[in-house]
Parts: sequence; C-alpha cells; structure tokens
Amino acid sequence: MNDTSFINQVDQQIEKHHLLNHSFYQAWNSGALSNDTIREYAAQYFQHVSSFPRYLSAIHSNCDDIKTRQLLLENLVDEEKGPENHPELWMRFAEGMGNTRNKVNDTEAMNETRDLVNTFNKLSRSEQYHIGLAALYCYESMQPEISETKKDGLQKFYGIKDENTLKFFTVHMHADKWHREVVRKLLAELGDTKKKQREILEAVNSALNALNNFLSGMERVYC
Repeated sequence: MNDTSFINQVDQQIEKHHLLNHSFYQAWNSGALSNDTIREYAAQYFQHVSSFPRYLSAIHSNCDDIKTRQLLLENLVDEEKGPENHPELWMRFAEGMGNTRNKVNDTEAMNETRDLVNTFNKLSRSEQYHIGLAALYCYESMQPEISETKKDGLQKFYGIKDENTLKFFTVHMHADKWHREVVRKLLAELGDTKKKQREILEAVNSALNALNNFLSGMERVYC
C-alpha cells in the first residue's frame, strides 16, 4: 500500500464514523437540543479541550524528529499561547451558555468524559509517536467542519450571536484546516510499514470510539 492509498484509508475510516453523523450533533444542528443540554456539554467537554495542549506536548516530547517537533510546537503554541488560548476560548463559550467558571471547573466528569481524556492521554503518550499523531489527526481533521456547523447551529437555533461566545468555533474553522494538512502529510510519510499502518489505524479507531462514545454519554445523561 503506497502513502496515498494508506492515508486515504485513514480518511475513509474517519469519514465513516465522523462526529457530525452522531445523533447528538445532528440534534444540535437541527435545534432539537435544549440550551441546558448544550450548557452541560460545554462543561463536560472542557475537560477534553483543556487537556488538549498536554496531549500535544506529550507527542512532541516522544518525537525524535526535529522537523516534526517544530510543526507540533507551532500547533501547541496556537493552542496555549496568550490570553486567548484555546481552553480560555472554550471557557468563554461555556460562560456564554450560562455556566460559571467555578461550575465548569467543579463539574463531575461522566464516565464517558473520563474515558475520552484517558484514551487521548494514553495514545498521545505512546513512545511510538505516530500513534499519538494518529489520534491528533483524527480529532483535528474533523474540527473545521464541526466548528462551522456548531457555530451555524448556535446562531440559527439557540440565539447565540456574541462573537466572544462563538470565537472558539471561529478559530477552529480556520486553524485546523492547516493543522489537518500538516499532520496528514506526516502520517502518510510515517505509515511506511504494515506494522505502523496497523498501529495508526488502531489509534484512529480508538480515538473515534472515545469521541463518539462521549456524545452518546451526553445523550445518556442529559437528553
């Protein structure tokens, strides 16, 4: 299997289990969720968003190729630098949905939230850094479309017009398009053996399962 056909196989697997196909996001994007449910979603999902820079940092630490580390560092800087770092932008979204910072920080994680964070922690800390990159790609490859659709749904159905509340999604509509292309190219190059290709696909599947399971958890607990 050549580089192109392998990475296409990865993309097909992600598309097959894309989060926008999940009934929770379909309900969001048709206005069928309550504002209260989205408020609780914002509080739960903060645990993943706030951990994301640490996932990146772990992959960076395990990477033995300086050019790849430099690309990961740029991604990490985007996530974590300055007063408008991405966890802060998510917190503003949570506040815009009616949370307080204390409530978000004190929210007890669902089992599915803990599983999501634990899965990404485990994958990103693998000494085989292509495994962490696979989880990263799985998540970031979906973000531009998810962010655009979420933002549109919030504006259309939930009356959210404040750009400060929506900024997390605005940023990820654009930033992750570049991140997606960079990591996609890296994965295509790294998947140069059958063993690595199998490990990359297994990591992608683990990440997809955890992400979709989180949304199922939101339906289980809050819908």
